[in-house]
Amino acid sequence: MIQTAKGTYDILPSDIHKWHYLESIIRKTCELYNYQEIRTPIFESTDLFIRGVGKSTDIVTKEMYTFKDKGNRSITLRPEGTACVVRSYVEHKLYADLNQLTKLYYMGPMFRYERMQKGRSRQFHQFGVEAIGSNDPSVDAEVIALSVNIFRQLGLKKVKVLINTLGDKESRKQYRQALIDHFKPVKEELCEDCQKRLEQNPLRILDCKVDKAHKAMKTAPMMSNYLNEDSKAFFKHVLEDLEQLGIEYEIDHSLVRGLDYYNHTVYEVITYVPGFGSQNALGGGGRYNGLVEEIGGPDVPGMGFAFGMDRLILALEAEEITIDTKDEVDVYIVSTSDKTEIYAFKLLELLRKNYIKSEKDYFNRKVKAQFKQADKLNAKFTIIIGEEELNNEQISIKNMKTQIQDVISIHNVEKEIKCRMEDYDE
Repeated sequence: MIQTAKGTYDILPSDIHKWHYLESIIRKTCELYNYQEIRTPIFESTDLFIRGVGKSTDIVTKEMYTFKDKGNRSITLRPEGTACVVRSYVEHKLYADLNQLTKLYYMGPMFRYERMQKGRSRQFHQFGVEAIGSNDPSVDAEVIALSVNIFRQLGLKKVKVLINTLGDKESRKQYRQALIDHFKPVKEELCEDCQKRLEQNPLRILDCKVDKAHKAMKTAPMMSNYLNEDSKAFFKHVLEDLEQLGIEYEIDHSLVRGLDYYNHTVYEVITYVPGFGSQNALGGGGRYNGLVEEIGGPDVPGMGFAFGMDRLILALEAEEITIDTKDEVDVYIVSTSDKTEIYAFKLLELLRKNYIKSEKDYFNRKVKAQFKQADKLNAKFTIIIGEEELNNEQISIKNMKTQIQDVISIHNVEKEIKCRMEDYDE
C-alpha cells in the first residue's frame, strides 16, 4: 500500500470543517484590517530564499527542499511566505505609489525538511500578513493586534505577546560586535552551529536550543543596552500603541526570531494550554526594513507575521474549543421504486440548482434503510416519492425534527422546501 510521504498527512473530510472555520476567521479579520489576499507559487528560485531568508539560517542551511529542474535551474519549495510576497511586490511594482501602505495576506503549504514532532510536519500550512511601505511604529502595533485578534476570535484564552527590539542597522551593528566579544572566549564550548553563527550572525546564538543552558547565555549582553535614541523611541512608540489597544505584552530580551532579515520590532505569540507541550509558540514576526531592497526593489520598509495553521488547530483541540461541523443536508430524497427513481434523480438536480443541499440513495436500499441514511446525514427534511402520489403529480415531505408529514404538488417543490427551511431555522 502506498502511503503519504514522511512528514506529510491528509486532512480528511471529518476534520476539514476545522480548517474551513479557521480560514473563515482569517479572511474576515484581514478584511476588517483592509488586507488583501495574495497567492504566490509553491516553488521559487533558490536564490530568493538565500538572499531573502539569509545564508546563516537553519532554514537555508539545513531545511530547504531544493532540486534542479529540467533547465538545470535551482528550484526550492517555499519554506516560508515573506520572501515570496516581497518578490511578487517587487516584480509587479506594487510600490508604484510610495506613499501607499501595501497590506497583503496569504495562506498555503510550506515545506521544510526538519525533525518531525507534534504540530511540526515537513509540509505544513502557514498564514501570514505583510504590511509594506511605511516606517510608522503604529504599523507594527496594528500587525500584532491583527494576530492577537484572530486568536481571541478563535476562543484561545491564555495568549501572551512576547516582544523585543533588535534596533536599527547601527544599533544592531554595535550589538553584534558585543556578542562576538562575549562568546568568542567560549567558542569551543558551543555547538557546531553556534560556532558558525558567531561569525555569520551572532544574534542567532541567543536562539539556540542546544546551548540555551550554557552559562554564557545567561550573562550575554542585552540589545537594550546598545539601542540608539531613534531605536529606543521607535520601540517605545510600539509599546505605547499596544497599551492603547489593551494588548498585554512581556518584553523578552532574548527574543531574536530565526530569520536574518528582522530589525526593530520582533515578537511571538505564545499560549498556555494544558497538555499542549513545551513548544507553545503559535507564531510571530517582526519588522524587516531592508528586505525589499535586498530582493531587488526600492528601499521600502516592511512588517509582518506568520503562524502555522496546523499547530493552531492542535491548540484549539487541546483547549477543547468546539467547532460546529454543520454536517447536514437540507433534503434527503427517498425513492420507493424503480419508476420513482427517475423522477428522484431529476428532482435532486432541481433542488441543487435552487441552492438546496440535497442527497439521495445510490445503493438501491429499502425505504427503511433510506430513512436511516437520512438520519445519519442529519437531513432536515425528507421527500418521499411514491408511485401513486407521482401519478397524481404529488409527493410527500417530512420534517425530520417534528416528524410532521405533508403532501405537496410536484410543481412547487423548491418553493415549498425554501419556505419550510425558513420556519425550520427559527
